[in-house]
Amino acid sequence: MSEFRTIALRCLLAFSISLAALIARDVGAAETAAPSVAIHFTFDRPLDASMAPFFLAAKDGSFGAEHLSVSFNTVAGSPEALARVAKGDSELALVDINELIRFRDKDHAPPVKAVFVLFNRAPYAIVARKSRGIQLLPDLDGKTVGVADSDLSMRLWPALAQQNGINASRVKFHKISAAVREPILSAGQVDAVAGFSYLSAVNLRDRGVPGADLVVLRYADYGCEAYGFAVVVNPAFAAARPDAVKGFVRALIAGINATVREPARAAEEAASRIDDGDRNLELERLRTVLADNIVTDEVRNSGLGGVDPARFERSIGQIAQEFKFRKRPAAGEIFDDQFLPPVVGRLIN
Repeated sequence: MSEFRTIALRCLLAFSISLAALIARDVGAAETAAPSVAIHFTFDRPLDASMAPFFLAAKDGSFGAEHLSVSFNTVAGSPEALARVAKGDSELALVDINELIRFRDKDHAPPVKAVFVLFNRAPYAIVARKSRGIQLLPDLDGKTVGVADSDLSMRLWPALAQQNGINASRVKFHKISAAVREPILSAGQVDAVAGFSYLSAVNLRDRGVPGADLVVLRYADYGCEAYGFAVVVNPAFAAARPDAVKGFVRALIAGINATVREPARAAEEAASRIDDGDRNLELERLRTVLADNIVTDEVRNSGLGGVDPARFERSIGQIAQEFKFRKRPAAGEIFDDQFLPPVVGRLIN
C-alpha cells in the first residue's frame, strides 16, 4: 500500500509540474506576443474585384498572422491617395505607379515609393465598337473617343500613337464625365472610350452591348511598357516599421494566391464590400484582371510584386514623351524592392 501511495504521489507531482510549465509557457507567450501594428490603407478609386486580394488577406487572417490591424478607405484618385500617404494620414495606399512618377517630380515632394506592384501590366485600353469600323488601334483614325478628365491613359497616348504610326491629330477626343463613359458608347454617341480594360469592357457588356461588337485595344498589346497599380508607403513609416511593411507584402501575396485559387470566393468577398455589389459581374471583372494585368508571363517567371528595371526605365521614357520632367527619375527612386521576399516566396502557387 505504501508503494502504491508513493507511485501515486509521484504521478501527481509530475502532472502538477507539467501543468505549471504549460501555464507558464502560455502566460509567457501572451506577454511576449508582438502587439498589432495599425495600418490605414487607402484605395485610390471605388472598390471593385481587382482589390479582392486585399480583402481575402483580411478575411483569411493573413494580416493578423503578421501582427497587422488593417483598415481600408477609398478616395477619388491617385493624387488624393498619394497626398494622404505623404502626410501620414495613411501608412500605405494603392495608386497608379505612373501617377507616382509624376508626383515625385513636384517641388519638395516627399520620397514616397512603391514597394509592391499589383498590376504587372497597366489596364489602360481603348474600348471600341466593331460596328463603327474599329478592329485595330490604327482604325481610330478619324474616329471620336470619349475620355474622362481624370483618365490617366491619355498621358501615355502620345507614345502609343507614335509607336504605332498613328497621326494623333486625326483622332478626336471628346471630354466626358467618367460617370457617362459607358452609356455614351452604348448609345452610339462616340466610336470608342478610353478606360480600364477590366472595367469599361465588362460594364458595357453588363449594359447589354453585345460582346461580339466590342473590341478591347489594350495599350500593353501595342507596345506600352507601363506597370499599373502599386502599393506605396509613407517614408517615415517604412523607416520606423520595416517589418510591418514586409509583413503587409507577405500577407498580400497570400491574398493574391488565394484569389487565384478561389476566384469565385474572392469575387463574392469583394462584392459584399461594394454597395449593391453583383457577385457575377465582379467575378467576370476579376477573371479579366487576373489574366490581363496581374498573373502575366513576367509574373509567372519572376514572381509577384517586382519590376524589371530595364522595362521600368523604358516606361518612364514613354511618359516623358508627354510629361516634361524637371529631373527624370531613375527606377530606383520610384520603386524600392527591399520589402519584397525572395522570388521563391513570390511565385504564384
